[in-house]
This record gives sequence, structure tokens and C-alpha cells, in this order.
Amino acid sequence: MTTPWGELALTRFPEDPRDRLRAWDASDAYLLRHLADEKVPLSGTVVVVGDRWGALACALAEHRPVQITDSFLTQEATRANLARAGVETGAVQLLTTQDPPPARVDVLLVRVPKSLALLEDQLLRLAPAVHEGTVVVGTGMVKEIHTSTLQLFERILGPTRTSLAEKKARLIFCTPDPALERAAGPWPYSYTLPDGIGPVSGRTVVNHAGVFCADRLDIGTRFFLGHLPAGGGFRRVVDLGCGNGVVGTAMAVADPDCEVLFVDESFQAVASAEATYKANGVPGHAEFRVGDGLAGVPAGSVDLVLSNPPFHSHQATTDTTAWRMFTGAKRVLRPGGELWVIGNRHLGYHVKLRRLFGNSRLVASDPKFVVLKAVKR
Repeated sequence: MTTPWGELALTRFPEDPRDRLRAWDASDAYLLRHLADEKVPLSGTVVVVGDRWGALACALAEHRPVQITDSFLTQEATRANLARAGVETGAVQLLTTQDPPPARVDVLLVRVPKSLALLEDQLLRLAPAVHEGTVVVGTGMVKEIHTSTLQLFERILGPTRTSLAEKKARLIFCTPDPALERAAGPWPYSYTLPDGIGPVSGRTVVNHAGVFCADRLDIGTRFFLGHLPAGGGFRRVVDLGCGNGVVGTAMAVADPDCEVLFVDESFQAVASAEATYKANGVPGHAEFRVGDGLAGVPAGSVDLVLSNPPFHSHQATTDTTAWRMFTGAKRVLRPGGELWVIGNRHLGYHVKLRRLFGNSRLVASDPKFVVLKAVKR
């Protein structure tokens, strides 16, 4: 990636030779060119929100920016890309979306996230630190920036306009108005689950902003909840890619003797899973971990892995994440341990599971989803 501050060799995390997706896009480059062309002062506190793989933070490392991200993988990519550039990790302060933001922000750079709710939550958290002299610039691809995006900036920070598009990317310019009155944010958001979905019928779900289907139970999870393993006997269970944790919580409610590990790369998701689990007073034991899939989980230590793998990486469609989740599950499962997966029918997960485990059984299906089971031999 060529920037006004030099060239950077950037990769996504984890590095995978099969992953051909780039670690930056035209919107990152557009924002960096704007900062240099307009000679934006970068001597104060520079905050970068929503950096995808560390491209913005690494390019601005000499100005010691603060990076705020919901993604563990983004943090790891930033560390790796800084090291590759010969820059100490400490040059960038790495914060999560669950951490208190800086008390003062002089330059706020926002890579527009896919989730409008996450954008709202982060702008509301940062608004008290923004002053009338703060430079606020957002960036994203044209397909990611909508009228609702601009309305959020305007409602929370101040008057907002956009740039012309360049290489299908666009910038957002916002003039902060410290006197602006803002309504309190709705996050975290709680709702009661419907009846007829197994052990968690009528239970409470808690969602932080940015978690998938944060205001309702999505139809895929609803289907999965109706077809979870029954009968107990699973001592160690992993809810892999746990989201709000409703699947792992359902297993814990059904069998309080099982231990559930909730894992996700999203800080917002793991915070949601912990809040959901605690809101329901489940008497068993649970662990909540933000990380790279099942990395760090001992081999052969798990009886059951439950997963609804994502098939998007930001705007790109890819099966790389699902494949890594499946291979990780096989490593941590004991002989006889089971991986249960739900996915859209068209994704063909049964082929991948047969290739990896040597077996795959259809547990349930409807016109849109399949629940599959693979056993480690």
C-alpha cells in the first residue's frame, strides 16, 4: 500500500496463503491522501475507529494514534503489520470498543463499519471527547455509506457532508457542534426470547451494538436452537463464534453440569454472551474468551463444538473463516467428540466436513438452513 508516509506491506490476520483478499482498500488510501493534501494537523490525540486490518493506524504510526476496534483479529493484524514495518507496537495504543475512549480527541478518523448500530454506539461514546476544533473525517466504499450513515454523524457530532467518489470510495466530513443535544444510546439492548425454541424459551438475550441481529432472534439461530444435541453427557462445550451467546446458554440451561466456553473474535459479542449468560442465572460454569477461534484451547479437551460460521469478511464472501473454524474444532475435540454446524444450504458445508472428518450427517433441514454433525474418529 502506497501512502503519503511511505509504502507498507500489509496482510490480514491470521495470514493464510489461500486468502487472496487485500488488507486495505481504496477508502483507506483516499483518507490518507486527504490528510496529507489538506495538511491536517496530527500533533494532538489522533483516534482511528474501525480500522479493518491496521492500514490506517500503521500508516499514521509516527503520530502515535489510538486505534479503537471491535475485532481481535484487527488488533493482531495491526501488531503484525507494525512489526513488519519495523515499528514498535507501542507506537499505536490499541483499545477495544469495550474500553473507555480517550478523554480528548483532536483528530477522529472513522472507517465506517458494516453495522450502523456499532457506528452509533461508538460515536456516542466518543462525542464527549470531541471539541469544536476536532477534525472529523470518515471513510468507506460508496456502497457502505448511506443516508442513514450521514444522519448519524449529523445527529451525534454535527453538520455533515460528503466528498466526491474516487475509485468507488467516499469521505465524510463532519464539523463538531459541542452544544448538540444527544439522546442516550439504546445499547446494550435486551429482549425476551419467544416460546417453542427449546431450553431458552422465554429467557433473556442481551446484545451490545454491532452483534449480528442485535434486536431480534435471527432465523438461523432459531432453527439451530430447535435442533441442539439433547441428552447431556457433554462435559466441555464450546460455542464457537458465539455472538450473543444464546446457543451456549441453551446448552448450559439444558445441562447445568456442562462447562461452556464462549469464543468470538468480537469484543462486543463476547461481552454480549457474558451478559446473556449472567442475565439468565445459569448455575453452571462458563468461560468467555475473545480470540482467534480455538487457538489456545488444548487439543482433545472438548466434547462438543457448536458453530454458525460467518461466510463474509466485511464485504467479501469467503469460506476461509469457516474452514479454519472446522479445522480448529477437529483439533480440540476428543475422539468421539462432535461438531454441530448450522449454515445456509448453498454453502455446501457437508462437503468440507466430509473432507476433514471423514463423515457428515444431516441432523435437520428446512428450505434455507441445514444442521450438520461431524464426529472425530
